Parts: sequence; C-alpha cells; structure tokens
Amino acid sequence: MNVMAPLVRDPKQEKFDTRTLLAHAHQQAEDRHFEDFMIIDVDSHHYETGSYKEIFEFIEDPVMRDQFKYSKGATMQPRSTGGYQEMAGRITRYQHRATEQAPDAPHRDIGLTRKWMDSLGVDIACVFPTPMLGLGLNPVVEAEVQYARAYNRWLTETILAQEPRMVSMLYLPMNDPHAALKMVEEFSGRKGVIGFLITTVRYKPLYDNCYMKLYAALEERGLPIGFHSATNWGDQSMHISNKFIAIHALGFTWFNILHMTNWVVNGIPERFPGIKTIWIESGLAWVPFLMQRLDNEYMMRSSETPTLKRKPSDYMRDMYYTSQPMEMIGNLSMLQETFKMINAETQLLYASDYPHWDMDLPSTIYDLPFLSPQQKRNILGENARKLFKLDPIISDVKKARLKVRGAA
Repeated sequence: MNVMAPLVRDPKQEKFDTRTLLAHAHQQAEDRHFEDFMIIDVDSHHYETGSYKEIFEFIEDPVMRDQFKYSKGATMQPRSTGGYQEMAGRITRYQHRATEQAPDAPHRDIGLTRKWMDSLGVDIACVFPTPMLGLGLNPVVEAEVQYARAYNRWLTETILAQEPRMVSMLYLPMNDPHAALKMVEEFSGRKGVIGFLITTVRYKPLYDNCYMKLYAALEERGLPIGFHSATNWGDQSMHISNKFIAIHALGFTWFNILHMTNWVVNGIPERFPGIKTIWIESGLAWVPFLMQRLDNEYMMRSSETPTLKRKPSDYMRDMYYTSQPMEMIGNLSMLQETFKMINAETQLLYASDYPHWDMDLPSTIYDLPFLSPQQKRNILGENARKLFKLDPIISDVKKARLKVRGAA
C-alpha cells in the first residue's frame, strides 16, 4: 500500500514533481521493505542557488555582501565543467527545480528534501551544497571565507535547526586556515552538525603545518572530516581532455587520490589518530590501486616516511568511504574484492549523491548478492549512525508502512 502523500494534481507540475520522477525508487523501497531498518544517506545535495538571497543576508562584511548581491553570486568562482553536469540524465529535473511545488514552511528546501528522502526510503540525509563545491578555487580568499560562514550560518539556523532528518558536515574555507579553525570552534555542537568538509579541488597542501591546530580541534571534539571530491576542467592535467566523460571519470577520483596520498605519506593519521576521515563521491575502484601502489613504494622507500608505523594500506583500511558512484558494471567479483580490501562491513557508508545524474539508489547496495543481510544494513545506515553518533530515526512514511503491515 502506498502511504506517501498524494502527488500534486496539476498535470503540468506533476510531470516535474520529485515523487513522480522517483516513482520506481519508491516502489523499490516498498518491495525491499526498507522500513525494517534505518537508511542514512551520507552524500546528498541541495542547490543553495535557490536560497542565494537568504544566504547573502548572512554575509557579515557589508561591502562583500553588496558584491554578492549585485553580481547575483558571480563573485563566487563558478565550477569549471562548462555546465555539462546540468545537461546529463535528469534534464527536466534540473530545469524545473525552481518551479516544483513544495511547502514554504518550515522552509522550501526542507520540503523538497523530504520528498526525495521519502521516495528513496532514506531516514537521515547528510546534505551538501552543489555549486559551492568549487568555491575553493576562488582567487579571492576572503570571498571563500565570507560566503562559507554565511552559508554555514544559514544552513544551521534556517534548515538544520528545524529538521532532525537533515544533517551536514559544514564547509571549511581551507584557503584561510585560521578561518577554518574558527569555523570548527563556532559551529561544533550546533544541531545537525555531524562533522566538517573539505572540498578537494584545491591546491594548498593539506599537510601544511598551518592546518595542525584545525586537525587538533577536530580530534579534540571527536568530529569526522570529509573530503568531497569534484573536478576542475581548468586544471593543467585535465585541460588536455576534450570530453566531459573523461573529466568526470578522472577528476572525481584524481583529487581524492592526490589528497589521500599526501595525507598518508605525511603521517597525518599518526599525528591525529583520533580523527575519522571520510572520502566522498570518488567511487571505490581507486582505493585498491592506491593501497597497492603506496605499499609498494613504502616497502622500498620507508625512510622517506619516518612518521608511519604501518603500511599505507593499513591506515587506509581504518578510513571511511562513501559508496557512490559504485563502479560495479561488468565484474562483481572485483567489486567484492574491493569491499574486502576496505573492510566495507564497517567502513563503507551508503551515499546517493541525489539529485545528480549518476546517483545510486539504496538498492545498489541492497541487491548485492555477496553481502549478508546484516552487512547490507551496516552499509545502508548502521555504520554512519555509529560514526556520527546519531539517534535512531525512522521516517513517518516507514512508520506508516509498518503500521499497515501490522494491521494486515
């Protein structure tokens, strides 16, 4: 029995309604009885562009506030994929985002997010911004700092404070280490803040001593740090590619490979053993490659990494990874081996990356034949619940399904 709220009745609007577009996903959630366990999505996105006018009001510097207002956000560094993300997959979804019907109270973003969460069977979603993921490329450091602080204030005060099913790892303006530290000191402990985020298309080395106070603050507070990858077509190594498919395939893995390598060989896991690290939106296929490559180099040149007490792969197995996009086409045995190498039963976290064109439904994990029922539940929610110390939450839609099943 479908227990979701009825779809909008306006035929023109219904065509572009989230619940219409996710009808098959909703059916999957019912058929697989996702109401029997908690699902946590560790990487989903909202489009902060829809709330720019609100966010701009949180910018504290009056001159920069006016710059953002008058440029309509152009002060931010635009993402350098030429708009190709917008021209793939759910084209109608992107085009009609602003016109979809959703309740304005407690906030439109909350109403839109609840729609897709209930359709997929997600109980808690960790939401990230989207265009803002390229903010670290802005040559004006203060622009990143001012906008990041404004966004984090808006998100915590306007969204997270009103919706317990929405949480976030807040953006860190890493181009200014002192400002990043202040962000952790100020926003730690706020409702819905489960950690902090580094966008990894950036060119300042994250092992620099200027960041050590930041990492110490995170370790002291027991807060995880996420590394969310993206791509930059303007990067010199990417600039020689002429197809978005190449940039997307390489960039989202490359920038996390680069930062992971520097993180490990510079001994950050040894200096701050209490920090939990999460590698986001770069898939899984690169992890076994990097484990083997770094171990091989380490066994021949360990004198260059005197801080390390274990092989690089041992540190990597202690880290967390999000599942999307999970490279599974063609050879399940390779995927199964990848799961073994990363200790997926305890270290893998489900992520949808909704609403992007390469999103993964919970069934991507649930339907894997080599996972036990408990392993599926761990990856789909339990691992994240333990990592982020979240209280158990079951959505009202799932509660209604359970009630219907009980009555039957």
